[in-house]
Amino acid sequence: MTSEPLPAEKRMRLRYSGSCRLCDIQLPAGQHGIYERETKTVRCVQCPDVTIAATETETQAEIETGRGPKPQSEVDIDVAGGSARREYERRKTGREQRIRAAHPKLGGLILALSDDPQSTRAWERGAIGEELLAERLKDLPSDMRVLHDRRVPGSRANIDHIVVSSAGVWVIDAKRYKGKRPELRVEGGILRPRVESLRVGGRDQTKLVDGVQSQVERVAGVVADPDVVVRGVLCFLEADWPLFGGDFTVRDIAVMWPRLLTKRISAAAPAAIDVDAVYGRLRALFPRNS
Repeated sequence: MTSEPLPAEKRMRLRYSGSCRLCDIQLPAGQHGIYERETKTVRCVQCPDVTIAATETETQAEIETGRGPKPQSEVDIDVAGGSARREYERRKTGREQRIRAAHPKLGGLILALSDDPQSTRAWERGAIGEELLAERLKDLPSDMRVLHDRRVPGSRANIDHIVVSSAGVWVIDAKRYKGKRPELRVEGGILRPRVESLRVGGRDQTKLVDGVQSQVERVAGVVADPDVVVRGVLCFLEADWPLFGGDFTVRDIAVMWPRLLTKRISAAAPAAIDVDAVYGRLRALFPRNS
């Protein structure tokens, strides 16, 4: 009796910290990852195994052009939250190095008894939010196209997620405000101009709306087609949403939670849009955040 060979890879909760062999993102112990038995390496769940795909591409290139294979480094891999997690690791490592240099004997103890600054932890929360939403967006129909963590040329800004479907384009900003409630506040109206603002946990966060509006304008300018509707969404993860209702629109930007977002995108009425053409243009003009 012969036993069946073990699968080449396995999704598992990591016992030890490591880094993804494809995108170099740090994978802390306890997070899910893909363990590759043959090479004894790990990769994050967002990164596909590009080895087979790259080999097929190389073979085809040799046949059609005779120029040989493309290097694997040219494979364009979207990693949700990649730039935010790299910034978090950069800040965290920098702080550790500064403390250890200033206190050679007590540096380890100081680090053990103190937390990272809030500004550093915010980058980690942002990365986790983008990663969680990327997992949810996998529930969308297979004929839709999704981009993650795309750089806005000429600025330091990035777009967390872009979804292209036959109904249009969604520009999505993921926000992880754990236990806080997003709310719409309206002032003025009859005798004064109507003014809408976004409150999160009671604090004015209308600047988040301004950011998505700017992203929508940039994406619409690249699409350059009045027949393609470009929508903006603020998606709050792990927020304190009410049991009934709760979603709203502020200054033409929809505010909702992940499950409702995928439901709305999937149910949107289709139009005569060349999804692959729009997706290809966006992918080319908004490069991944490497």
